[in-house]
Amino acid sequence: MTPRRELIALVGADLLSNLGSRISILAIPWLVLETTGSPAKMGVVAAAETLPYLLSSALGPPLADRIGLRRTSILADLGSAGLMVAVALTPWLGFGALVALVALVGTLRGVGDRVKHVMFRPAAQAAGVRLIRLTSVYDGMSRLTTLLAASIGGLLIWWLGATSAILVDASTFAVCALLISTLVRRTTGGAAGSRPESYLRALAGGLRYLGQDRTVLTMLLVISALNMVVNASIAVYIPLWVNDVLGNPAGLGLVLGAFAAGALLGNLLFTTFGSRLRRDLTFAIGAAVSGPPRLLVLALSDDLTVVFAVTFVSGVGIAVVNPLLGVALYERPPADLQSRVIGLAGALAFAGLPLGALLGGWSVTTLGLEPALVTAAVFVLAVTAVPLAAALRPMPKQAPLVDVSDRERVPS
Repeated sequence: MTPRRELIALVGADLLSNLGSRISILAIPWLVLETTGSPAKMGVVAAAETLPYLLSSALGPPLADRIGLRRTSILADLGSAGLMVAVALTPWLGFGALVALVALVGTLRGVGDRVKHVMFRPAAQAAGVRLIRLTSVYDGMSRLTTLLAASIGGLLIWWLGATSAILVDASTFAVCALLISTLVRRTTGGAAGSRPESYLRALAGGLRYLGQDRTVLTMLLVISALNMVVNASIAVYIPLWVNDVLGNPAGLGLVLGAFAAGALLGNLLFTTFGSRLRRDLTFAIGAAVSGPPRLLVLALSDDLTVVFAVTFVSGVGIAVVNPLLGVALYERPPADLQSRVIGLAGALAFAGLPLGALLGGWSVTTLGLEPALVTAAVFVLAVTAVPLAAALRPMPKQAPLVDVSDRERVPS
C-alpha cells in the first residue's frame, strides 16, 4: 500500500463515517417523533449527542495519545457501530435508553473524529501532499457529503424507515473501522517515543498552547461566532423569513441550497488557487463575506432573487475559512501537542452551534425578525473585523511555533 493510497483510504473512511452520522442526524429525530410524537423529546435527543461530542472532542485526545491514534480511531468506530445498532432497537428499550445510547455515541464520535483529523498530517506528509491542498479538498468533499446525506437520509427513511436508516449509519462506522485497520498502516501521531504525561498535565499543555497562540485562538473564536450565526439562520432566521415573505417551504431549500452551492464553487476555486493567496487576508475576507451580508439581505430585502445571489456569494466566502484553520492547526502546534490542540479547537469551534438556535429564537422573540437579523449581522461584522484589521497590517512571515513546555513566548 503506497502512502498516497493510505491517505485516500484514511480520508475516505472519515468521509464515510461522516455520511452515516449525517444520515442519523435525520433518522434519530424521526424515530423519536414516530415513537413519542414529542418535538420536545426530539430536542432532548439532539442535545444528548451534541454536548458529549463537544466534551469528548476537548477531553479525549490526551487519552488517545496514550492508546494510540490509529487504535483509538478503530475502537471508537467499532463502539459507535455497536451503539447505533442498539439505538435502532430503542423502540423496544424506551426513551431513556435512547438518550443514554445517543450520549455514548456522541462521546465516541467526538474522540474518533478528532484523532482521524490528527492522522491526516503525517499521512499527507508521507504521501507528499501539501496540507493546504488536503484541507481544501477535504472541506469540499465534506460539504458534498452533507448535501448527499440529506437526500440519502430522506430517501432511506421514506423507503426503509428510520430504524433501517440508523442501521445504515452503524454499517458505515463498521466499514470505516475496517478500512483504517486494514489499509492505514504508516499513519502515526502524538508524542511518539516520549514519556507519557499525566492526563491533566497533557490537557493543560493543549490549553496553554491555545492560550498563547493568538492567531489560532482568533481564528477559532471567529469560526465559533460564524457557526453560532449559521445555526441560528438555519434553525430560526431563514425559516421565519421564508414563511413570512414567501409562504412556501420550497424557498427554504432554495436559500440553503444557494449557500451550499456557493461553498462548493468557492472550495473549487480555493483548491485551485489557494496556495497562491495570502492566508491571513484570505481568511479575514472569507469570514467577513460569509456572515454579515447573508443576514443583512434577509433583513432588508423581500426579493428571493436578491437573497439567493447574496447568499450564494456568502457561501463562496465560507469555503476558505475551514481549510485555512485546518492548515494552521496542522502547521503551527508541535507534533506532541497536536491531538490535544485539535481536540480543544474542535470543541471551541463547534461550541457556537448549540447556542445558535437558542439565541436565534430568543432574539426574534425579544426584538422581532428584522432587528434580530441586523443585530446578528453587526455582531458577526465586529468579530470578523478583528482578523481583517490584523491582516491589513504589514506582518512578518510566521515561523513554526515552538513547544510551549519550553517556556518560550509564542509569537502571535
